[in-house]
Amino acid sequence: MEDDRKDGVYGTPQKYDPTFKGPIYNRGVSKVTCTDAALLPRGCTDVICCVLLFLAIVGYVAVGIIAWTHGDPRKVIYPTDSRGEFCGQKGTKNANKPFLFYFNIVKCASPLVLLEFQCPTPQICVKQCPDRYLTFLKARTSPDFDYYKQFCVPGFQNNKGLAEVLRDGDCPAVITPSKPLAQRCFPAIHANKGVLMVGNETTYEDGNGTRKNITELVEGAKKANMVLEARQLAMQIFEDYTVSWYWIVIGLVIAMVLSLLFIILLRFLAGIMVWVMIVMVILVLGYGIFHCYMEYSRLRGEAGSDISLVDLGFQTDLRVYLHLRQTWMAFMIILSILEVVIILLLIFLRKRILIAIALIKEASRAVGHVMCSMLYPLVTFFLLCLCIAYWASTAVFLSTSNVAVYKIFDDTSCPLLGQTCNPETFPSANESRLCPNGHCQFAFYGGESAYHRALLGLQFFNAFMFFWLSNFVLALGQVTLAGAFASYYWALRKPEDMPAFPLFSAFGRALRYHTGSLAFGSLILAVVQIIRVTLEYLDQRLKAAHNKFARFVMVCLKCCFWCLEKFIKFLNRNAYIMIAIYGTNFCTSARNAFFLLMRNIIRVAVLDKVTDFLFLLGKLLIVGSVGILAFFFFTHRIRIVQDTAPPLNYYWVPILTVIIGSYMIAHGFFSVYGMCVDTLFLCFCEDLERNDGSQERPYFMSPEMRDIFLKGSPQEGKQEEVEEE
Repeated sequence: MEDDRKDGVYGTPQKYDPTFKGPIYNRGVSKVTCTDAALLPRGCTDVICCVLLFLAIVGYVAVGIIAWTHGDPRKVIYPTDSRGEFCGQKGTKNANKPFLFYFNIVKCASPLVLLEFQCPTPQICVKQCPDRYLTFLKARTSPDFDYYKQFCVPGFQNNKGLAEVLRDGDCPAVITPSKPLAQRCFPAIHANKGVLMVGNETTYEDGNGTRKNITELVEGAKKANMVLEARQLAMQIFEDYTVSWYWIVIGLVIAMVLSLLFIILLRFLAGIMVWVMIVMVILVLGYGIFHCYMEYSRLRGEAGSDISLVDLGFQTDLRVYLHLRQTWMAFMIILSILEVVIILLLIFLRKRILIAIALIKEASRAVGHVMCSMLYPLVTFFLLCLCIAYWASTAVFLSTSNVAVYKIFDDTSCPLLGQTCNPETFPSANESRLCPNGHCQFAFYGGESAYHRALLGLQFFNAFMFFWLSNFVLALGQVTLAGAFASYYWALRKPEDMPAFPLFSAFGRALRYHTGSLAFGSLILAVVQIIRVTLEYLDQRLKAAHNKFARFVMVCLKCCFWCLEKFIKFLNRNAYIMIAIYGTNFCTSARNAFFLLMRNIIRVAVLDKVTDFLFLLGKLLIVGSVGILAFFFFTHRIRIVQDTAPPLNYYWVPILTVIIGSYMIAHGFFSVYGMCVDTLFLCFCEDLERNDGSQERPYFMSPEMRDIFLKGSPQEGKQEEVEEE
């Protein structure tokens, strides 16, 4: 492999330094002299960014305290009546009234619902939803009035005329049989011999005593139900999780055991395991193609199986798609393309794969000497869970820290429509005279104070700090692992020259000396990510404008910042490795890492990416194996011992959960190997520039790496000349 160094263009190659030992410094030396300057412990880097991160965290905690003081998550979860009071909550006047009742459900189809997120009709909390059809006109003069009265506003006294009661919104004009959905009462709609009915009625009576077809009420109810379809789907998914969580956990444990077993075998049988992994991936994909073909053939001739996906449209029950031949044909084509691509890559990269296997073998030896590194992803996972939990709770409390805002709602023309009002004084105030048909009811949660005006900025700050802290946690993990594996590489006698606890030593160095550098790198990445989030928000706003030029510019910006984020992640990763090795600040490390990679660009393209490809195959093997097992189990095709899968609304819910969870688990284990390979690769490039393999300047790389990486290269010729001399 030819040397790609270009002096002056991509920096100057490193020179030989007899005191350089990577992250290993001054071990066993009790007294430092001036001649030991190169061995002195590293110093703190990017202190300003460290202080900035500390101040930002203090501000973040202050925002969380303010949000938790003012917020109330119940406003998101539970329904509220027209006065903004909760339904069915302990400690409130509606504690024994868990359901929300709408006086006129048809008005929930009004555009005001989309603008104000509130139906322009009186709403009250009730003990139970109506179970019969009844009008106010009939109920007022019948024994059923006591039953009807519970659906009127609290404290209603039957001392007004019929017109006044309906005008003031004291009682609904009609009640219909309803069923609770997400703690809200919706008409119980069903069909009888092709006729839409609510209860046993096909017509209903409006407030003016006019009989109307029930279809109008049905259409209004349908539009109102569309708002809660997503919540209903979420409830069904939640039910599936409650009955299948036990088996999901078992599936994830199986994925963890397989990943750990694979990594252990990779430690001792790296070459064999890589080829077994390649063959197994090809076989798993081949079985997937075969299974799709068998399902495609089985559905031939079945009624309805030839309907196209376009004609069927979107269905919440995904099992419907599995009864279509076109679905299995699409799966078969996708798997076939993936199979062909992998086979072609293996054919063209067969020689490079041998070199990548040698690098993986060396990484296996490094991991074997730092076995506790396999558990470090658990630390990263725990810290990320803390970041996510704090961000999510703060976001919910911020979004629910508004106060109840009441506005005037009116179906007729009203000069004060949409203005704020006070529900306590509205009946006797001037507003009620200007809007005789208006109602002062709860509209939304908001506010006019400085705190409420700053809520959008606080949410923005919350999202920004989430990105910053999450990136910092990932950066801390990368520097820690890089420091541990660099200690292995730069130990001339392995493992005698390694620290006693390389992982803990690297973790301590990262926090003690390089917190500022990690904050700097994660800050740059967080800025790019928050810009991408802002662009997504603006893109959603521009979709309604139908401005093609603006959409084009937005797509270009989103693409550019996506590429920028990927580049910064790549640069940061290698910069963190240089920080772990040299202890320099972020900018210096990023520059040196970039120049080092550019001086070895061919090696980067050939080795680094081939190993990434092999690790991807390993992840696919684990995910595919666990996914196939989950598919057969949750579709009741196999049994584990005497137990079988529980009945589910959507069996794809636990299957997808197991697949996604398995990939995350496999990625966590393989990320350690990936970081080890990247660290060893940069150390290898540094080793080539600093040393020539002679007794005075020996290579730190293992003999196995030297035999494979330097075979046929100029460095091998130089080494042979040195040895001959």
